[in-house]
Amino acid sequence: MAELQSGMARLAVLIDADNASADLIESLLKEIAKYGTSHVKRIYGDWTSSRLNKWKDKLNKFAIQPIQQFGYTTGKNATDSALIIDAMDLLYTQNFDGFCLISSDSDFTRLASRIRESGLVVYGFGERKTPEAFISACDKFIYTEILGQLETVEHVTSANSAVQDVDKQQPKSSVIPKDEQTLRANKNLIRLLKDAYEAVDDEDGWAHLGVFGAQITKLSSSFDSRNYGYKKLSDLVRATDMFEVRETPHGKNATVKDLHIRLKP
Repeated sequence: MAELQSGMARLAVLIDADNASADLIESLLKEIAKYGTSHVKRIYGDWTSSRLNKWKDKLNKFAIQPIQQFGYTTGKNATDSALIIDAMDLLYTQNFDGFCLISSDSDFTRLASRIRESGLVVYGFGERKTPEAFISACDKFIYTEILGQLETVEHVTSANSAVQDVDKQQPKSSVIPKDEQTLRANKNLIRLLKDAYEAVDDEDGWAHLGVFGAQITKLSSSFDSRNYGYKKLSDLVRATDMFEVRETPHGKNATVKDLHIRLKP
């Protein structure tokens, strides 16, 4: 299976226009760029409908190919069918390392599972209302509300910088952390972090943060530190106060720090 963080991964981006927000497309594509290069970007819907007018302004700007699908029958989602058929055609070309499925619709659960069965990575993007079955069928699932939150923070920062100099000590796009006491009282999160840690710690009890993060994603595809108000996993780990954190110089680059964690007694 392709590595989740492979920046060279060839990705097919398929968007369900009926179940995705046009307002977040720029943030969405930035997020996808973390995982690879979008070699195909297609969006499916009935473009004769006024409901998709907001999308029409985005298509040329972001080089997204619209796929027309008329709603021939009331109560049947022809858009979903067209997306699934195209996804399978692209899968059979063997030209891709992974797929990005943008929708909050559970109808794509089997599609995600089928793509993973072929050894490719599946990234899902949808709202928090997305059914658990679709979320679990993806290797990683990102809630689009996170992207909206980050976009709002970035816009506020940009607006402030136009009036006055931005405090350089303040991260440009950091998400304001939630109350740490509430965080530490989140039993599901604490259990998830402990389970992931126990699966990857060494004989001395230390675990590399990168390996730890990968294990968390294996246990919960929808995990993202931004869900809890923290831009980075290291910030979330420190906020829980569950672990000791050790920084060591990276073997090939002294300016880069390797982070290891160990569960506190």
